[in-house]
Formats: sequence, C-alpha cells, structure tokens
Amino acid sequence: MSKNHVALLFAASWALCASAALAGADAGKVKARPCSVCHGPQGLSVLPQAPHLAGQPEEYLAEQLKAYRSGRRVNDIMTLMAKPLSDDDIADLAAWFASIRIEVKPTP
Repeated sequence: MSKNHVALLFAASWALCASAALAGADAGKVKARPCSVCHGPQGLSVLPQAPHLAGQPEEYLAEQLKAYRSGRRVNDIMTLMAKPLSDDDIADLAAWFASIRIEVKPTP
C-alpha cells in the first residue's frame, strides 16, 4: 500500500472518528480505526514491519506518537499519521491500546 493510499485511508477514517464525543480508552477505540490497517483492530499487528500496540504502557505509546508528530522520530507512514493528532487524540489512542490485555502462556 503506497503512502498516498494510507494517507487517503487515514483522512477518510479520521473524518468518521473525529466527531466521537467519548474520552479515554472508549474514544481511543473509535479513533484507532485507521490504525487497524497496520496494527490490527485489537492492536495486534497484521504487517511484519508494524509493532503490536496492545498492552504497551500508556505513557510509552503517547510519547512515541508525540515523537512522530514532532519529527523527533521518523517513519514515512507514522510521521504522516501522527501529524494531525491533537494531544487529546494521542491520550485517547494511548489509553485504548494500553487497556487491551495480553495473556502470555509458556509453551509446553
């Protein structure tokens, strides 16, 4: 998928999600719809180059999104995706992905 396709998909999805009158993890779940293209609907990556976001610490996720938004951290797609995010959007997205619990089981 090209960067232009990702940008268009994100813009269209974001327009649908931006009007959500929710806050925190509930709002983040709605706002995360565009993220699911690469990171999966439950924060478990569907692409080998995209990390899992589910269960990551909220502070870590917020800091990384802010770093992409500011240009301190650079990735062609994530820089583009994070640019329009407000601090509230970032807080909501971080709350959502951090709220997803991951269970790890040892292999027999």
